[in-house]
Amino acid sequence: MRGEFVDLAGCRLYYYAAGSRGAGEPVVFIHGFPASSHLWHDVVPLMPAGHRLVVLDLFGFGRSDRPLAHTSSALSADAHATRVRNLLDQLRINVACVAGHGAGGAVAQALALNWPERVSRLCLVNSTAFNFWPRRAARLARAISAAPRLGRALGAPLVAGLVHASLLAGFVDRERGRHSLDQYLHAFSARLGVDTLMAQLLAMHDPSVPPLGERLGSLRIPVAVVWGTADPFLSVSVGERLRAATPGATLVVIPGARHFTPEDAPDRIATTVATLLKR
Repeated sequence: MRGEFVDLAGCRLYYYAAGSRGAGEPVVFIHGFPASSHLWHDVVPLMPAGHRLVVLDLFGFGRSDRPLAHTSSALSADAHATRVRNLLDQLRINVACVAGHGAGGAVAQALALNWPERVSRLCLVNSTAFNFWPRRAARLARAISAAPRLGRALGAPLVAGLVHASLLAGFVDRERGRHSLDQYLHAFSARLGVDTLMAQLLAMHDPSVPPLGERLGSLRIPVAVVWGTADPFLSVSVGERLRAATPGATLVVIPGARHFTPEDAPDRIATTVATLLKR
């Protein structure tokens, strides 16, 4: 496993490569808010051999660059998808299976719909979709947007603490959740800054996401939707709607798993992606 930075137009993205190249197609893993490539840490070793695995930090998360212009358009699902496509170009990956979690699921949808020739299969895990966003984080985003000066006055550590408290219920194992959220949010406190964290919060209510749902019927690739039944932020009914809107999609429901399903049930996620690769 090795990690490195790739210079794209206007930013640097961090990614690491794992797995082994073989006859199998590459798999790209995309995290959501407020995570990083660490989200997939326990999924990657469980993936079948013969596949090149690419796990990235989206722009403004983890080790990737922070946005200099904190605008919603720079952090939209469409903008992130464009960067992922550019990353695939740099890595000389013509087509890949793409798995996305949370807001990263919306990025995966945008990638598959805007550049269908680049995505062979799609896995959406507790994904943002249609008009649905994680409820608690959305409430915090509204509060921040109403008083941005207060957010800046509080600073990244205190705003990160509010995010931490609002998202801890998304993990089955609270101790593991505390550790992961500490790691995810440390990037904002230590390097990315409070403006980036507030911008990422506001970007969760992304106006480019609902139109993606209207286009899902055009997909002609194998699609797997995966959901934890105990997700306190996005009901499994969102997953059922995704399945209904996408031709031939399957829905895998994981009893007891919460929102951060790649951490709650990495074995089930790896098995689902492995099954998808055979369809």
